[in-house]
Amino acid sequence: MANRQFHKQPNFTLLISICLFIIIGVLAITAASAPLALKSGKSPIHYLFNQLIKGIIPGLFLGIIAYFIPLNFYKKYSFLIFIFAFLLMFAVFIPGLSVNEGGATRWIDLKIFTFQPSELLKLATILYLAAILSSRRPVQKKLFPFIMVLILVAIALYCQSNLSTLVIIAGIACLIFFSADTPLRYNFAIWIAGILLIGAMIYFEPYRLERFLTFLNPSQDTLGAGYHINQSLIAIGSGGLLGQGLGSSAQKLNTLPEATSDSIFAIFAKETGFIGCFFLLAAFILFTITAFTIAKKSADSFNKLVAIGIGSWITIQALVNISAMTGLLPLSGTPLPFITAGGTHTIFELISCGILLKISTQIKED
Repeated sequence: MANRQFHKQPNFTLLISICLFIIIGVLAITAASAPLALKSGKSPIHYLFNQLIKGIIPGLFLGIIAYFIPLNFYKKYSFLIFIFAFLLMFAVFIPGLSVNEGGATRWIDLKIFTFQPSELLKLATILYLAAILSSRRPVQKKLFPFIMVLILVAIALYCQSNLSTLVIIAGIACLIFFSADTPLRYNFAIWIAGILLIGAMIYFEPYRLERFLTFLNPSQDTLGAGYHINQSLIAIGSGGLLGQGLGSSAQKLNTLPEATSDSIFAIFAKETGFIGCFFLLAAFILFTITAFTIAKKSADSFNKLVAIGIGSWITIQALVNISAMTGLLPLSGTPLPFITAGGTHTIFELISCGILLKISTQIKED
């Protein structure tokens, strides 16, 4: 049998996929935001500059730092990281710090830029759950802290009325739990409980119920509740094979809401067509396969579960955003990883990529 050795270099395919995300994100934000900036009397690169200064550049810097931090550090201090992220979720309600956008209070005003604690909570939950489930304790003793983490996350996100992030974190948590070789009966019970809880949160909240009913019948009120999804479908459908050209879509100026954030995929699809969407989806598929391959080859169970968590995070979030824009899921306001304008989510996605690259140097191969 051949000797097994640790790789010392980061995974090249993962590096390529991260670079593709950054390039596509820069192109998408530039094309979607330049006309909007000019219309409001700003420089055509105003939104791109903000994304670079508040998202991509600090994200790359912190991602590099995250890469050079030993993986044992994340395991050792995962509980403290999670508690810090959990407490920070309630800082959004402190007068003078809170920022209310679109009727939701989910941001902290740091004067220089706004910060969304739920993005840190995603990474913190992955690290802490991986630490819990990679321990040598019997599965029955892992189940209680696992459920308690999910309850705390649900409480924090319920207070912020952020159901979409709860769905994403719950999905990540379930995949991590399943990957920890836990009995199927526990997995089924957790999935059923999660579906019932999310269903109740939709049913008893009028605006969520309205979104769900609009999802079931988007053509019922095209000028009211169904306006956003209908405009998104028009934009995507009009892209054709090759698209109308970057920066050429007039829909972002007049009819499609949140062109640089929630709806950026619809604008990207209209301007680059089927070919552009194909390359974007191919980049996400490449990232997903690479992340799960790294997890499969990881010799350490904590590293394996963190890799699964990060891969699941990017994959689930991309699926939720694209599915919402194409009418396969209700609209949620979930950012498209690496592509949607926004500093906080970009920073923590790149930090997570730094950790995943570090894990890729610790895998064993023949």
